[in-house]
Amino acid sequence: MAQMAMLRCISGKMTTTAERALDRFLPRYEFVERHSISVRASASVVDRAIRDVTLGEMPLANILFWLRAIPARLFGGRFRAGDTTPPDSGRSHLSGNRDQPLLSGVVDSGFVLLWDTPGVELAVGTIGEFWRASGGVRRFTGADGFLAYRDAPGERSAARAVMDFRIVQDSAADVAGPCRVQLLTETRIHVPDAAARRLFSWYWRVVYPGSALIRIVWLRAIKQRAERAALNGVLARA
Repeated sequence: MAQMAMLRCISGKMTTTAERALDRFLPRYEFVERHSISVRASASVVDRAIRDVTLGEMPLANILFWLRAIPARLFGGRFRAGDTTPPDSGRSHLSGNRDQPLLSGVVDSGFVLLWDTPGVELAVGTIGEFWRASGGVRRFTGADGFLAYRDAPGERSAARAVMDFRIVQDSAADVAGPCRVQLLTETRIHVPDAAARRLFSWYWRVVYPGSALIRIVWLRAIKQRAERAALNGVLARA
């Protein structure tokens, strides 16, 4: 498309961070998944798309989130009085409003914002027994609360999970040519207790395909929103 050839990185140099958020909050982990996509837009435009993309922009997203919650029900049985909403269920906060930014829905569903460097990296985290039907979500406040959290005496061991979105300069992009960045997402899970780790291992084998597909669809939706916004900006300046 001719207009896309006019697109340039107009937001200045890409910034970098010496410390990755995930290395700070969860340097040790037993389970991980990573995905990436190339985006023809500046870091600032991609950052805005990460925050603003909605569930309505993700085809089949409602079905994927619903399927993602099935294994927890199978492993955990029925809900119990006082249980909290599972962070991955996608029901109460993620499937009810297709116009709500997906990131804010994730935070409403049990994740906490841990790190936010605009245009570079954003990370969220949660603590819980994800293999249970309820998710067994633990409550903590902010980044410091995540780092300081310890299971209470007699309490079942909980897993720690973090997920980030990171924007880096695409090595294939010419500095003088069209703006292109790589958008990466990584999810890490650490389960300190050996018995709980075995339970989560079985759960992870079941949910991983759906979890990966959700993130792939999510990245594609961010890409489409960012590239549409970048092109509209070019046309507005023409």
